[in-house]
Amino acid sequence: MSLTDAPSRRAKETGLFVPELVYFEPAALEYPKGRRILDWVEQRGLPYRTTASHNRITNLPGDTELEQYKTAKRTLVVGLRKTLKFDTSKPSAEYALPLATGCMGHCHYCYLQTTLGAKPYIRVYVNTEDIFAAAKSYIEERAPEPTRFEAACTSDPVGLEHLTGSLAEAIEFMADQPLGRLRFVTKYHHIDSLLPLRHNGHTRIRFSVNSDYVIRNFEPGTSRFHERIEAAGRIGKAGYPLGFIVAPIIWYDGWREGYGELFDKLAEALPAEATTDLTFELIQHRFTKTAKTVIEKRYPKSKLEMDEAKRKKKWGRWGQHKYVYPDEQAEALREWITERIFERFPQARIEYFT
Repeated sequence: MSLTDAPSRRAKETGLFVPELVYFEPAALEYPKGRRILDWVEQRGLPYRTTASHNRITNLPGDTELEQYKTAKRTLVVGLRKTLKFDTSKPSAEYALPLATGCMGHCHYCYLQTTLGAKPYIRVYVNTEDIFAAAKSYIEERAPEPTRFEAACTSDPVGLEHLTGSLAEAIEFMADQPLGRLRFVTKYHHIDSLLPLRHNGHTRIRFSVNSDYVIRNFEPGTSRFHERIEAAGRIGKAGYPLGFIVAPIIWYDGWREGYGELFDKLAEALPAEATTDLTFELIQHRFTKTAKTVIEKRYPKSKLEMDEAKRKKKWGRWGQHKYVYPDEQAEALREWITERIFERFPQARIEYFT
């Protein structure tokens, strides 16, 4: 089967991610989740192979580096999470909960462009019981303080939930942890399977939202403006604590109108009960020289503004400079958006602007 025909058509028809090539680490097939994913792959006639380790995957289809990159973004690797020492995840949470790595979206600005390097394929981990056991140990170490886990540091797990069911497992696991809390953020609207779950209010579901202009121009392969807003309304009605990450906030002609529409539509969609415990995280657009080089290579037609002369140089936490908006622009964005949020959601909490 061609890597560019049937799976692509199915993905467009359903809106769900369907990989065009799948690799299985042999040990993954010793787990029920691994076998379920294999059944799913075989039922759809998708091509698959085995690999001793994801690090040994080479020679992905494509005549150029750009073509191989696009193939990698449509490649799924099913394996085990061997490292059970969790990364920290400030300021969102104490620790990252590693359910997956990599994302099927093509957001031009995404930091995963550089952190995943030359291997941007999507990896899912089938040994979730081991992962949850490690999470419980972290919770016990920090008791009596609560411990928050971020499940979307290196992936968008909602976009993979129809394959793995891992988020559902994590939500119900955390529902039984008096001192455990789960958080994740998504750009996808495929959340119906999460609505009936027992969550005990221990999971905060956040949506990454933006103006329609930003989503249309810089976030290919993700759910659209109205789809995310409608999904947030359904999550609010299901009683989950709700939040929004407005990121990246981009200065463009018409940004006030664009972000104004965003908050107007959110106010229309959310049930009143969801607005009493509502969080916002605000992140202005930034880039590094490394990221700029990668983005220009992978998305050569992108309209994303990355003119270093128009930016303020700031030292980043990962050992290199990043470029953010000058203070005057950043403050204008922060003040205007903050005012709109509190106009629409007086009880909301803005966790940070960065």
